[in-house]
Order: sequence, then C-alpha cells, then structure tokens
Amino acid sequence: MIFLLPGFLFGQSCFDKALLHSIAAQEAHAALPKARSGPDRAYDLTYQRLDLHVDPAIRAIAGTVTHHFIASAELLSIGFDLSGSLQVSGVHYHGSPIGYQHQEDRLNIDLPVVLAAGTLDSLSITYSGEPPETGFGSFVRSEHQGSPILWTLSEPYGAKDWWPCKQDLYDKADSVEILLTVPDGQRAASNGLLIDETPMDNGNVRYHWRHRYPIVYYLIAFSVTNYAAYTDTIELPEGTLEVLNYVFPEDLGIAQGETPEVLAQAELFSELFGTYPFIAEKYGHAQFMWGGGMEHQTMSFIGGYWYELMAHELAHQWFGNTVTCGSWEDIWLNEGFATYLAMLCYERLQPGSWRGVLEERQRIGTSEPGGSVRCTDTTSVSRLFNTRLSYVKGAYLLHMLRWVCGDDAFFAGCRNYLEDPQLRFGVARTPDLQRHMELASGMDLNGFFADWYVGEGYPNFDVRWAQAADGSVRMTLSQTTSHPSVPLFEMPVPIRFSNGAEEFNVVLEQTTNVLEYRTMLPFQATTVIVDPELWILRGPGSVTRIPMGAFDEHRPLLYPNPTSGNSVLFLDDALQGTVHVHVLDRLGRSVRTEATPVQDREITIDLRTLAAGMYILEVSDGSEVIRMPVVKE
Repeated sequence: MIFLLPGFLFGQSCFDKALLHSIAAQEAHAALPKARSGPDRAYDLTYQRLDLHVDPAIRAIAGTVTHHFIASAELLSIGFDLSGSLQVSGVHYHGSPIGYQHQEDRLNIDLPVVLAAGTLDSLSITYSGEPPETGFGSFVRSEHQGSPILWTLSEPYGAKDWWPCKQDLYDKADSVEILLTVPDGQRAASNGLLIDETPMDNGNVRYHWRHRYPIVYYLIAFSVTNYAAYTDTIELPEGTLEVLNYVFPEDLGIAQGETPEVLAQAELFSELFGTYPFIAEKYGHAQFMWGGGMEHQTMSFIGGYWYELMAHELAHQWFGNTVTCGSWEDIWLNEGFATYLAMLCYERLQPGSWRGVLEERQRIGTSEPGGSVRCTDTTSVSRLFNTRLSYVKGAYLLHMLRWVCGDDAFFAGCRNYLEDPQLRFGVARTPDLQRHMELASGMDLNGFFADWYVGEGYPNFDVRWAQAADGSVRMTLSQTTSHPSVPLFEMPVPIRFSNGAEEFNVVLEQTTNVLEYRTMLPFQATTVIVDPELWILRGPGSVTRIPMGAFDEHRPLLYPNPTSGNSVLFLDDALQGTVHVHVLDRLGRSVRTEATPVQDREITIDLRTLAAGMYILEVSDGSEVIRMPVVKE
C-alpha cells in the first residue's frame, strides 16, 4: 500500500516502475461474499434505476432502486445482494408494498404472484443507512484540501455494500439510470451521459445519468465532490468522442496538461481493437483519493494523471467492460489485457521506453519461480489482483501469444474476440480467447495455454556455441524450467548471432529440452543473444562460447540453413542405406515425405516448392531419428 499516495498527482509520460503495483493494490480492496445461488436467482436483469440521495460530508446513503427483470424460470421469490448494515424500509411491486426478509447480506422478496418463465416485471427497493467498511472500501468518504468527497468502488464483491444488486458476472443489465441528489455546489460523476442537472427546492441538485449499454454490477459507480469539469475530444472515424473530466479544482491545471495524453491512446486502441465501444456516449475521468484507478464503464475513477494509469483504465473499456471475465478465475482477461494495452502505448507511441517496459515486466514476472495466470484461489482478493500473475504474467502471456501467432493473426484474433456476438457486451472465459486465436492463426494452441495459462513458472535458456574459421557454427540450446508443473515450454526461440556490425537471426522451434543447431555464417560472430527482442518471459539463462573441438564432430549438419532451395544434410555415420525424410510445418503437419538413399553420408533435401517459413526436418532409418529446424527463405 506504500504506492497509494493521494498527494502524488502529477502526470508522467515516462515509464513508472512502481505504478502497476499501485493499480493492482487499488483494485484489491473488497471483502468476499458468501456464494449465492438458488431458484430465487432465476431472473435476468434488463433495466436498473438508482435514485439516490448522498452528501459527501456524511458517510451515508438513502434511496430507491428499481429493478426490471425477466423470469428465466418459474419465480415465486426473488433474491438480491445487500449488506446487512443497510436498512430496507420497503419493497413495492406494481405500487403496492410486499413482504421481504433481509438477513446478513441477503434480501429475499416474496412475490405476490408466481411469475412464469419469460415474464417481464419490476419492483422497487427503498433503503438507507451507513454502508459497511470492507477492505479498502467500496463506499468511501474522504477529503481533498478540506473539501469532502464520497465515492464507490465495487470490484470484485463490494456493490452490495451500498445498493441492492445481483452480484453475478453473467447477468449484465441492458441499461441503467443513476439519479444522484447532492448538496448544491457538489457535482456527481457516473456512468453514461448526463441527461440533466436539476436544482431542487431544498438547496440540492439532482444529476441524472443514463447508460444504454449492457453493464455488470461492479462497474456501476458514482463519485461526488466539488469537481471542476472540462472536456477533451477525440476524432475517430465513427465520430467525435467526448472525454469528460471531473477533477479537483486545486488540480485543474495539472489535469488539463495531462489528460490529453489519453486522446492518442484512444485512437491507438480504436485502430488496433475496433472503435471505442461506447462511442454513442462518452469516456471520462473522475478524480478520487487513491493512487490507482478503477475502470467504471464510460468514466474511470483515477487518483492521478499518470500516463500508464490512464492507458490501463481506458483499455478496460474494451477488455473487462465490453467483454468481461465470466469467472474471477479468468481475471487476467481483464487485467492482463489492460496491462498489455498500456504497454502497447509505449511500443507504438513512446518507443524510447519500450525496451525498459519489457525488461521491468520480465523482472516482475520472474521474481518468483511459481504461480499461474489462472487464478487458483478466487476467495483471496490479494490473489485475484496479484500484480505478478494477473497483471504482468497475464500481459506477457499476450505478448508471447502475439509472437507465436504473428501480429496479423494476434490483432485479428483480439478483434474477433471483442466482436463475437456471443461475447460482445457479455462475458468470456479463457477458452473463448483461445478459440479466436486459433481461428485467426490456424494454429493449435492447446499446448501454449496449458503451459502459460494453467502451468506455472517460466523457462531458462542456456546456450553453448562454437564457430570454426570457415564460418560454420554449432550450438546447443538447453531449456530448464522454474517450476515442475511445466517440464518444457515448447516455444519458437529467437537467436541472434552478431559481431557488432553484422547480424544473423534464426528462430528455433524448441520441442525438446536440448536442441542442437548448425549453420554457416558469412562472418565471425562475437556474441549470441537468446530472445534479443524480449518476446519470451524467461529467466536470465546463460550463453557460453566453447572450442569447436568440444563438440562431437560426427553430429549431423544441415547446410545452408536458412535456404531458398536445396540443402545438404551431412549425416551421422550410424545412418546408412535408405532413410525416411519427413518435413513438418510449425503445427506438426507433414508437408513432404520421401525415402532417400544416403550417399557418402549425405542426402539432399529439396525445399524449393515449399512456402517460406519455419519447418522441422526429421530423418530416420528405423532405429535412429535426427530432428532439426530448417528455415525456407
């Protein structure tokens, strides 16, 4: 929590190593609920209206919440989540009071009639009281320079602390209206569009917000204080997007200098992942008293104007809000994507910071040997919002997925995931993302997700290499892993040979823990670098140059490799007679099979008709098998 510094408001476009910890800590705040299920939950929300009275000087709430819903099965009673610290004064059905029971955090309402499946109906709940203080607070009153402020922050389980709701990720309301009556001189921020701002006879003002997109319970929010307001605008191909900023008056100048950074970020995300999902309404920021932020739909709450924080919360409008994780086990679909999209802002908009960002993410991601991206304990909020696993390793999983699939397939798969009518404005699980990535790339990604989503740890690569005077190179690439759950991360591993003036790059498909490679270079190399562009989350490993004589001189050699036509394979003495040659593509599919006689320990491999790319060459005489990569240029 030392990173949550309410007074540290100055924006910074340079990369801040500590900021991601602050974002994660901010979001890990709420107490856990008891599991809720049963026949009284057999309904789907359609429309919700929150008519609330709050005063930022007082930690209390009062109001009426109206739920419209469709019965999904025969319904005799209906259940909502509501803290036992709040008092229900009445429930009305078609204008008449009806019975209810409110025990602990459960509000169960007896319907006067049995609703048949498919029935559209509604009821209203009137309540008041002082919300409980849970974790870091789902309902918080504080002050900034002597001015009171009141805000809500419900992720993952805190919505019930301040309003009667249905805490179910799968049940998004189709639309919501939030009416906030506050003292004159205060301004209320919330979701959607501000419909009107109405002075009341008693010296209060009522703010009427309307949001006409599906929204999950934890993304509904409000904040009230003496905000100053201003607007930035973004010109997107689909129209002009308003960015509405509610900021503390004392920080107005700072904010006006920093929030325009989000304009280029929104343009980038719209280009890569499809236009801003809530283009018919707005995007916005509401300042509150934390060092992190929260991605409330169409209006993120932020504690300051840091470049990465604004990018992270904006990214959630695509990943987390438009498509929401269908289980907290898959929280990485929210947080890993938001972290990676913020990283893309450095890559595309501030390239001078890009390598430093990758190096820092590598440092965090490999700081402990175990831990999976899949959240293995959803009863632990600290595990849900674990910086290293849900954020950093989740983001690096996406970076590696991009490397394995290629840029075109990766970004196409992401867009298709977001635009899938079964997922858009709904929820998704990790297999949904995998399916779209496989469709876009044509690859089988079962092994990748088994290693990097379910499995724990990361690989370490160790290289031993030698080069002769004629330019021939011999190398072994060995992999060990930091955790026994994954004995081998099968990955394409990029290798760079260099002498400072010239480079030779090759990608080796590591399908065994020890891979041998030979090639011929037109220069004498001085260094070998594993993964020079930091595509793979990995440990430090080692690179050792050894004398050529330290290798067994009777190992097979393929030359030239890469090749644009024929290559000659110099074979081990043990392989004699006729050998079977199989050429496999990166998916392991056979693209060429033939039987070839060995002549003077050599066979010729004809690759002229194959498309450019990486292949695996297998040569066998029935008792021994040689397997090595080959690149067709």
